[in-house]
Amino acid sequence: MRIIAGLAGVLLILGLSYVFWSNTADVGDTAIAVEESYSSQKVFNAKSTILQNGMQVVVIENNRAPVITHMVWYKVGAAEEPAGKSGIAHFLEHLMFKGSTVIGSQTPLAAGEFSKIVRGMGGNDNAFTSQDYTAYFQSVPSSVIEQVMRMEAGRMKGALFAEKDVESERKVILEERRQRTDNDPRGRFGEQMMAAAYINHPYGTPIIGWYHEMEDLSLNDAYDFYREYYAPNNAILVVSGDVVATDVFDLAAEIYGTLPANDNIPERVRTRSPKMNSDVRVQLEHPAIRQPVLQILYRVPSARQDKDASLALQVLQDILGGGPTSRLYQSLVVEQGLAVNAGISYRADAWDDAGAWVYATPVPGVAIEDLEAALLAALRDVALSGVSDREVSDSIARLQNEAIFARDSLTGPAMVVGMALSTGSSLDDVELWPEQIGAITAQDVQRAAAAFLNPDAPRDTPPVVGVLLPEGVE
Repeated sequence: MRIIAGLAGVLLILGLSYVFWSNTADVGDTAIAVEESYSSQKVFNAKSTILQNGMQVVVIENNRAPVITHMVWYKVGAAEEPAGKSGIAHFLEHLMFKGSTVIGSQTPLAAGEFSKIVRGMGGNDNAFTSQDYTAYFQSVPSSVIEQVMRMEAGRMKGALFAEKDVESERKVILEERRQRTDNDPRGRFGEQMMAAAYINHPYGTPIIGWYHEMEDLSLNDAYDFYREYYAPNNAILVVSGDVVATDVFDLAAEIYGTLPANDNIPERVRTRSPKMNSDVRVQLEHPAIRQPVLQILYRVPSARQDKDASLALQVLQDILGGGPTSRLYQSLVVEQGLAVNAGISYRADAWDDAGAWVYATPVPGVAIEDLEAALLAALRDVALSGVSDREVSDSIARLQNEAIFARDSLTGPAMVVGMALSTGSSLDDVELWPEQIGAITAQDVQRAAAAFLNPDAPRDTPPVVGVLLPEGVE
């Protein structure tokens, strides 16, 4: 399993995302660089329909190579877990590879056979869990689309994991947590920052779960979660590649359309954080850390919550942290010589409050306090004085270019579309994103900076300052 802190460059058009990947196969992708000027056309020209059982089907035609990516996104993630059952969404994702039925076949698949069949097709498959979604995909030759569709549809309503699978996979996820978090000071540090920032909100609970709760996850817990959320009317099928949309719609209706809907899927209503009146700092010293790190985590609007603010924040992220010419790098690294790097990461693809991580690593000998003061001054400057029209136009051009290259990826479009739809954005939000980002002005960017990143502005959920230090550093 891997933790991906941000998907490939194509996904920057909707912000960075933190997800857990299962299985061992790599993500297949066919990307072809092309030269073309930006136009007002839709990014992917995707086609969409809704099956009678409520399942949405989206097709992105791309005939450059005889391959496809077939993805099923469930609109459920770690944030939907019952209290005391943290990690069950990710645990269930593991168990989904332990055996399932196949639509139209009398022979079930044994543990591991699903992936073995996909590899035999010359493809690869994988799955991942985030706070707001769980997705399963196969990148395969387009000629086998019907077979993978029947396998994935069978897994949607015919998972066959047993008690022995629960015992073995529980050991796997516990070991995964030990390696990725408990034995990694950076993992523990990030986990504690999230817990401090998202008090009384499910985003404060790690996707992989708390160790003591993971130990008690049972077969009944897994099946209860599966039966409650894994249904066609809580899923999105995205097919990207060498297909004809109408053919995919017909095939999906024949295969996925036979599955019964679940009319009792809970509405997405999460607990809310209370108003806070204290500054929050998280500090960890550890002998494995060789270089100090300063991070500040702000809670800011996601694309679903406030599309206009999110677009402005995406431009602001590029201006502040988009490489060596960005404001933070130029100020802290080049001009003041206080840091070896500096930047900001904003993830727009969230159902609730998104996160904007501002970070910097000090030059040896520079005190964290001095670096923090300089970082806050840079944020204060953009909040009070704003940005120039030239900065905004340059940033918009860079971001729009990313959308142009996204058109020629195989897996990237399916990722972008699935992630957006499963976190409350619409297909038009994806398709018309270049035009929408092009309408952002310098005034919009300053308003976003003043509202969400101004160190002096009062807020109900103050930012969390995190300091990761080598042991014994003052």
